[in-house]
Amino acid sequence: MVPGLKLSKDQCPSTVEEVKEMKKIPYIQAVGSLMYLAIATRPDIAYAVGVLARFSSNPGPAHWNAVKHLLRYLKGTIDCKLTLGASPASAPGLPEDLFTTYSDADHGGDKSTGRSTGAWVIKIGVGAVSWSSKLQSIVSLSTTEAEYVAAVAAGQELAWLRNLFYEMGYKPTRPSKLYIDNQSAVQVAKNPEHHGRLKHLDLRYYWLRDIVALKKIEILYCPTNEMPADSLTKSSPKVRVNVGREMVGMKN
Repeated sequence: MVPGLKLSKDQCPSTVEEVKEMKKIPYIQAVGSLMYLAIATRPDIAYAVGVLARFSSNPGPAHWNAVKHLLRYLKGTIDCKLTLGASPASAPGLPEDLFTTYSDADHGGDKSTGRSTGAWVIKIGVGAVSWSSKLQSIVSLSTTEAEYVAAVAAGQELAWLRNLFYEMGYKPTRPSKLYIDNQSAVQVAKNPEHHGRLKHLDLRYYWLRDIVALKKIEILYCPTNEMPADSLTKSSPKVRVNVGREMVGMKN
């Protein structure tokens, strides 16, 4: 998406004539095709597609221009593909972590609802095998809360993958790492005594603390400039988009 672009319902058609004119444009079909790519093979467009899908019921010219911008981006990166394999940084003789997970959130990024976009990326080796970018179901009252809720969603997917691989014979012998780029959220996930700022949350969000206590997931801090999930929460400049694409394992 165009860096800093904020799409909202205020840009939707407001008159009968405008609605009639937009019905001639295949917006829903285009977003549906883009969504297939975002889910299957292109984590780099997950955020953009998620935003565009919010306006499928009544898209405006600004939304359609964003779709065309995304299509031009895909045309320019048509040779990019996910690459899977062992991490070159893994030490010889030492077992590599089966899963490496990253979660991030953009606090209050949606102008229409005030909700935050939560995202996560799970990698095996150098490539992403699971990812998500979507609006959170609640309005977060702080950046810490938004980051923590995103981490819970990432932890749930990570727990499912651990169980899946366990059934296939790959038995994890140590906690899987979950990286967050917010120090407060890291402390809240690790230490029950920090519950004061999040005590209003639904009880289901305390699940992550139990999993951490059971040593199935280890919460760690990751600087924002090294966070692969960052590009799944906001529109970024071209240089940042290219870096984010490489971090999730996409290469030409």
